[in-house]
Amino acid sequence: MIRIDSLRKSFSSRRALDGLTFSAEDGAITGLVGPNGSGKTTTLRLIAGLLHPDGGQVLVDSVDPAHDALSARRRIGALTDGLGNYPRLTTREHLWYFGELRGMSAAELKPRTQFLLDLFDMHEIADRRAQGFSQGERMKLALARAIINDPPNILLDEPANGLDVHSARALRSLMERLREAGKCVLLCSHLMAEVSLICDQVIVVARGLVVAQGSPDELMRARNARSLEEAFVELTA
Repeated sequence: MIRIDSLRKSFSSRRALDGLTFSAEDGAITGLVGPNGSGKTTTLRLIAGLLHPDGGQVLVDSVDPAHDALSARRRIGALTDGLGNYPRLTTREHLWYFGELRGMSAAELKPRTQFLLDLFDMHEIADRRAQGFSQGERMKLALARAIINDPPNILLDEPANGLDVHSARALRSLMERLREAGKCVLLCSHLMAEVSLICDQVIVVARGLVVAQGSPDELMRARNARSLEEAFVELTA
């Protein structure tokens, strides 16, 4: 579970977060949406302990990353829109490399690697170098790499960027499996149709504050909107 309480962060004279408060629960996919500059990326960096807040608090399963960033990061798997795969490493080498970085032993890595190859249907690319992978294959590898140590909290930053229809469907299926496994999934996305399909709760952020939250249906009903995108535009105008 991730809890954000009265979070504030400024950069020089610009205030990125101005008292942000919300929770992302276990066993649920929480969407964090907002216009560019609303504070979404800053929030993810604070959760990961890459930035320190000016005020307020972040808790990752009761661990404050501002005071113990390493412990918080052990409980987080993060997928960024850059993906960050190494072109000359194979899928299997990626998983072992990142597992070792997270302190996993060979005895732990062998069955975990097999499990992820099965889960993400990656046996055909298990021993291929990442250079030349399709966008969908790169996404699968990056997500498997992010959860190699089975973290309870998953941060996804624009994971569907550039995916074709089949890859986007595969991504939704993977996220649903994470939810079924009881993970806390926090998804940042500009794709309102995707958010509407997959998210249990949506946090709408504007000007560094939560301006609305609820299920996609609740947000649409509250604004008498025909789609989540329409509700989003009204809420963030």
